[in-house]
Amino acid sequence: MASLPRLTPLLAPQPKLRHLRRERLRLPDGERTTLYVARYDLRRFELRVVRLAQPAPLEVYCRANGFDEALVGGFYERPDLVPLGALRTGGVERRHVPFAAPFDDVRACLSIDGADIAIARRHELPASLRGDLLQAGPLLVRGGAPVRGDREGFSAGSHQFDSDITAGRHPRAAIGVTRRGEALAVACDGRADDEAGLTMGELAEAMAALGAVQAMNLDGGGSTSLVCGGRLRNVPREAHGIALPGGRTVPTAIVFRRR
Repeated sequence: MASLPRLTPLLAPQPKLRHLRRERLRLPDGERTTLYVARYDLRRFELRVVRLAQPAPLEVYCRANGFDEALVGGFYERPDLVPLGALRTGGVERRHVPFAAPFDDVRACLSIDGADIAIARRHELPASLRGDLLQAGPLLVRGGAPVRGDREGFSAGSHQFDSDITAGRHPRAAIGVTRRGEALAVACDGRADDEAGLTMGELAEAMAALGAVQAMNLDGGGSTSLVCGGRLRNVPREAHGIALPGGRTVPTAIVFRRR
């Protein structure tokens, strides 16, 4: 796949939201989509994985619990909204449905142990973890380079999802870390005439272009949600293109809090 064209800023950062930018991305075939990019200096912000006691749209959850900054978490099973993939908070394993073997050990995770943040495949991380762990995937960026192919078996294991999440362009969300000591929280729009969305490969290219050295995909589609300054910034849409005001109900999230 050819290198992604330059990201074009649509809005300068607002005085109270200097960490958030909205970028217009032109794709190789001429289509366009919008990226929402939040950067969190890890000297000033800490990350946490949260399991919502009562699943809710992310903006609603943030408002009720005093969080101004958050990103959608991992996948889940319907209709009960049980998280899909390994999940730990505070070192405690939380109720979840494991990914089907043999993919349970290779799918990417975000691991948070105090100030130590890692994004890697599950077998590359310690078996026992003291902090937070959120498994989603696939891995998008490793060592600053986009990851290609489907080594984590999302196409082969699509029976655990609504569809093959690697196929086609959709709204997407991703988490990454940079060499500058930042966490990157990214969401893109899609499923509209002027919002194409991204393929998994295009999302990987975008995360690398934004400076991620490690990054992974999170839940997307209608669940795609990025809250900054207490507001949902992207526009979640159903598969048929209908906007979801406030976003879809989700069971997990990544929150960013000032130290």
